[in-house]
Amino acid sequence: MGNVINQTWQKTALSWEYHKAANPRLAEVPIRAFPARLHETGETRIIALDLAPELGTKYPATTPNLLANYIRIKPGEKIQAIAASSSEVFYVMRGAGRTETEYGVLEWKKGDSFTLPMNAGVTHYADEDSALYWVHDAPMLAYLGVRPTAPRFEPAFYAGEYLNGEIERIREEGIRRNLNRNGVILGNPESEATRTATHTMWSLYNLVPPHSSQKPHRHNSIALDLAVSAKENTYTLIGKSLDNDGNIINPVKVMWQPNSVFVTPPSLWHSHHNESDADAFVFPVQDAGMQIYMRTLDIQFAK
Repeated sequence: MGNVINQTWQKTALSWEYHKAANPRLAEVPIRAFPARLHETGETRIIALDLAPELGTKYPATTPNLLANYIRIKPGEKIQAIAASSSEVFYVMRGAGRTETEYGVLEWKKGDSFTLPMNAGVTHYADEDSALYWVHDAPMLAYLGVRPTAPRFEPAFYAGEYLNGEIERIREEGIRRNLNRNGVILGNPESEATRTATHTMWSLYNLVPPHSSQKPHRHNSIALDLAVSAKENTYTLIGKSLDNDGNIINPVKVMWQPNSVFVTPPSLWHSHHNESDADAFVFPVQDAGMQIYMRTLDIQFAK
């Protein structure tokens, strides 16, 4: 039967007492903001919103499963973006241009969003000063030690006009039904069961009307929140627990700055507040596609 390797393999065997190992402490996901100034000036480049030192990963990551990036493109220039990912979500923060992919050429402008599977190398071209918000799941694949072998969904394009039209429809419905939240979850036919943008990621175009607040909620996915538009005194409160009235106890206050991103860690209560006279929009991207598939998202709302 060949050489017996029992003793060699036994050298790597470990064990832990159950109560000391059942809930190991990993590095916590921090509450962190990435200001818009990172992509407002400078050369054409990709700016990784990297928390690898905090997370303890050997590869760039903003959360254990996702990496968020800003892509800055100067007028008339281009940049290639490659990632070993199975899902990508883009949101156009400013500018206009096009993206060449193996699936075809897509033209985009401010307010548009699109998704791509299996990045074989795409090239972004800017007609004017442009910035894209780009999130992909390469960290999850890097952790597993795998590479994508087949696309899991077809590319999808969500024009800004479409998103705003859906928001207006939802706003009217919210008034009729007295709903506290006014958001549109991006969808894809291949992810209809999970109701997510891709098989791994969830994207939401979320409205917070003037002088309103969205009650606290929490979930096991980590939110990478892009503040699309906001006036002064628009913010999110984040904390571990609620008082008897459903308010967050000793919250961290994160101010919304247009075209900036902040990280909301898993399982923490968070609420959105708009004390200004204008609509505010946020575009969170989460690994909720995987969480929903595993039946572990566990989204909860304060009563």
